[in-house]
Amino acid sequence: MLPLTTITELARELYQARKSRTPVRHFSKRHPQMTIEDGYAVQREWVKLELADGRTVKGRKIGLTSRAMQMASQITEPDFAPLMDDMFFEQGSDIAFTRFIAPRVEVELAFILGRPLKGPGVTLFDVLAATEYVTPAIEIIDARIEQFDRDTKEMRKVFDTIADFAANAGIVLGGRPVRPNDVDLRWVGAMLYKNGVIEETGLAAAVLNHPANGVAWLANKISAFDEQLNAGDVVLGGSFTRPTAAKPGDTFHVDYGALGGVGFRFV
Repeated sequence: MLPLTTITELARELYQARKSRTPVRHFSKRHPQMTIEDGYAVQREWVKLELADGRTVKGRKIGLTSRAMQMASQITEPDFAPLMDDMFFEQGSDIAFTRFIAPRVEVELAFILGRPLKGPGVTLFDVLAATEYVTPAIEIIDARIEQFDRDTKEMRKVFDTIADFAANAGIVLGGRPVRPNDVDLRWVGAMLYKNGVIEETGLAAAVLNHPANGVAWLANKISAFDEQLNAGDVVLGGSFTRPTAAKPGDTFHVDYGALGGVGFRFV
């Protein structure tokens, strides 16, 4: 485990990087002994800095839910991070590109909880029973830690990504909310359009065979820190498309079929 002083210093680097829109270099390169536990420790210290600024935690995100992404990151389970209140944007709005460093877009389902979930032992059925509704979502991911090192072009490690709020930077909710048992969530499909052209398509079953499985995993995972998912939390269940790069002026629209659509524009 990295010393607490180092954990605190790295957290402040990320806090400043988010404010200045200037990415920092890979923590894992500077600290080769860094572990997944260190990544989460940095994340927790960063949250403290955001809370001190008056921010609040509105929920959680789950990342790296597909087998392909886990293999690419050399891990065997997803990761997670908090959703801060200033990361939420209105459906159909213009979003300032300058709020981000190198934003990309992913397609997800969001679970809005009506009851708390506390592990261990939470199951998919517990998640469905505790969920008030499920709604389409777009996640905007970003890189406060460089995705690729500026000199070596080496990709960042999972420890870096976890420390960096699991890459989360923005959430747009929209479409038609549904009760979790009113549709087969595994078969929810989506088409991601960028500037009117389909860039990605996918099925929610790509998220651990059922997107509620990710929420159950998260509730059980954070129980080790004596934490739980609370009523009212928004939980992003994990992307079922590859990230799509963005630039100023790009318009994104995701068609979820019977669940409606959600979109925004970068300006």
